[in-house]
Amino acid sequence: MARIRRERIPDALMARSVRRVRERAISASQLGLLAAWLDGDPEVPADNWFKRFPEMIVCGEGELIKTFLTADQAAVGDEVS
Repeated sequence: MARIRRERIPDALMARSVRRVRERAISASQLGLLAAWLDGDPEVPADNWFKRFPEMIVCGEGELIKTFLTADQAAVGDEVS
């Protein structure tokens, strides 16, 4: 299991994540739910995983969040709670 990295995110990955949040119109309230979940220092699998929120899905690989999906898009990997 891994812990999600919150510092030293590669610049290209950060830029892509911000772009996806804007493109998919992820609301501030959903990002707040993500922040609260991250504050709990969740463990995630070392390979592909995803976390469902009411209006979005956060997808990651190991310690890195890789992208944001809308709630109706299909995610790949193990669902985490």
